[in-house]
Amino acid sequence: MTRVSRRDVLKYALPGAAAVLAGLGTGLGTAVSPPKAAATGLEVLDFATLQVPPAQIKAAGYDGAMVYVSELRPGATFDFKPVTREYTDGLRAEGLHVASCYQYGKPGWVESPSDYTKGYDGGVYDAQTALRLHAAAGGPDSAPIFFSVDDDIDADTWNSLAVQWFQGINSVLGVERTGVYGSNRTCAWAIDDGVIGHSTTPGYRWAWQTRAWSQGQREPAAVLFQREIVTASDPGVIIDGISVDVNDVLAPDFGQWGLER
Repeated sequence: MTRVSRRDVLKYALPGAAAVLAGLGTGLGTAVSPPKAAATGLEVLDFATLQVPPAQIKAAGYDGAMVYVSELRPGATFDFKPVTREYTDGLRAEGLHVASCYQYGKPGWVESPSDYTKGYDGGVYDAQTALRLHAAAGGPDSAPIFFSVDDDIDADTWNSLAVQWFQGINSVLGVERTGVYGSNRTCAWAIDDGVIGHSTTPGYRWAWQTRAWSQGQREPAAVLFQREIVTASDPGVIIDGISVDVNDVLAPDFGQWGLER
């Protein structure tokens, strides 16, 4: 299996090269410091281009995948939205963890803008869709679903748009099954406003923090940290020619399907 990442490049670089490469940044804004080690030692993937077969995920040494319980927006060409029951059964047959996430829209797409811009009613609709696709893929009633804020929003945007979207989601799923994906600030706002639930691991919430837009800061209650990110300037980790994002698991209960709650 081919598994190549920016970490591998730095590991074998000449002395001083790591500092030079770090100074180049990753296309995600301000360069960030190395994150703290994963609390559990587990790493799970999420998909940015194409879906990786379960057997290849296991052979490459990873522990599972975040799967998308969202429809494919018009014009996108991903093969991992929405996730199928066949694929999640394949993950579990390999002994891999599975957790659910939702993202339909994206910044810059006129016909399908970022989900958080759709307000309370949009949150209701998105949660209903996520719940339907999660169940169809075999997801249990006890597992959370992480909803994406895939943008560098500020506090005003959170307070005027995003929090209402999450309140709509809460009305369908309940707070305790609602999770968030976003920067450290977005995760903190979701925690402070009480719109995401609690992991069964004490001190942790359903927060999946991305390195993007976080300026080296960490949300201590996050259960996941997206460390390797596919961008135009960084291919992330490559498994048999497919670029993927990699996430550190920070709590024994990070929202995985197979855990009794």
